Amino acid sequence: MMTKTSIYNVMIVDDHALFRNGLKLLLNSFKEFKVVAEASNGTEFLNTIDVLPVDVVLLDIDMPEMNGIEAAQKALQKFPDLKIITLSMYGDEDYYYKMVEAGVCGFLLKDSDIDEVHAALCSVIEGKSYFSQELLQNLLRNIKNTEDNPTEIFDLSAREIEIIALICQGLSNVEIGEKLFLSKRTVEKHRANILEKTDTKNTASLVMFAIKNKIVVV
Repeated sequence: MMTKTSIYNVMIVDDHALFRNGLKLLLNSFKEFKVVAEASNGTEFLNTIDVLPVDVVLLDIDMPEMNGIEAAQKALQKFPDLKIITLSMYGDEDYYYKMVEAGVCGFLLKDSDIDEVHAALCSVIEGKSYFSQELLQNLLRNIKNTEDNPTEIFDLSAREIEIIALICQGLSNVEIGEKLFLSKRTVEKHRANILEKTDTKNTASLVMFAIKNKIVVV
């Protein structure tokens, strides 16, 4: 949970120095966040986090030596509490599911505005997932345009589908409970059942699952 006095250490991993410099200036303008490290590839990233603790990583997908997918997998194996936000561009959709499987908790387009970058950082620090709305819309369009994409059938109740929709909107268990007049514990039980039924391991993978199987419309 973020507090007014908390300052979170951020690392930027991207192979373009100019982009890193611009993003660093942006992030350092946020009072709650401070860029403490940079890397140009996955190998440098892994070497750095072994000696310098960071809270959030903004990680590019396509990099030399070691790409973002492999880097995320190895980083989260060592540091499972690390918050990783994928830096994405249009056309990266084929990699999204692999990044989710690796355990990243957010996706942010590289041309996002300052407010969205801040929202993404705050969301993942608070234990939520974050998906750029524009990115989700683009992903959904691509899925709709794919002919060979049958919707899978799962034993989900109407209440569970309702909860999935609220999870995809970024609501917490408490917020979902308030909206549906349920206790936090009841929502937690529903969430656990949903993850088991859909064979997903976290909120990020559940969101991707819901879009892929057209359970919700973003």
